[in-house]
Amino acid sequence: MNRPGLRERKKIETLHRIQGEALRLFDEQGYDATTIEQIAEAAGVSPSTFYRYFPVKEDVVVQDEYDPMIVRVFESQPADAPPLEALRAVLADLFAQFTAEDFERIRRRVRLIFAVPALRARQLQQTTATERLLAAMVAERSGRSPEDLEVRHFTAMVVASWIVAIDTWAHAGDEDLVAVMDRCLVHLEAGVPL
Repeated sequence: MNRPGLRERKKIETLHRIQGEALRLFDEQGYDATTIEQIAEAAGVSPSTFYRYFPVKEDVVVQDEYDPMIVRVFESQPADAPPLEALRAVLADLFAQFTAEDFERIRRRVRLIFAVPALRARQLQQTTATERLLAAMVAERSGRSPEDLEVRHFTAMVVASWIVAIDTWAHAGDEDLVAVMDRCLVHLEAGVPL
């Protein structure tokens, strides 16, 4: 897989620092009581730098760097791999790069998203953007339009599977995220039997 360059890594480090301080402050004072100015000060950045990374306060929890990474790994999959197989490989490859700290940050973010209504609403917008991104990738691979009903339905089901897996993992805490996500995708691939 192509690794991000130095500049991109520095941006990700700053994003993680701001996000980490925000999560700490949310734990200490609550989401609503924490201001952007407090987060920026704790992270050692200006409020304008905060806004360059996160256009609104909700984004400090909802936003991450994973969509571009998913695109890079998906594009590196064999051209003849079916979309679901390629997406399963993407998750395995992507999560293999994550540290225990990365997984803990995801867990904290997910728990907060499910606890704060404003974050759930913002997450819905992010989910729609991810579905569109996946639809474009899947459409290109399958020679179809990203607007085809079947392409949109497929990518919506994949993203829904990811959400269920991440929520289950974040609240159960004793399973491996990769295994839970793969289990959901295998279930989807099997036609979602009960």
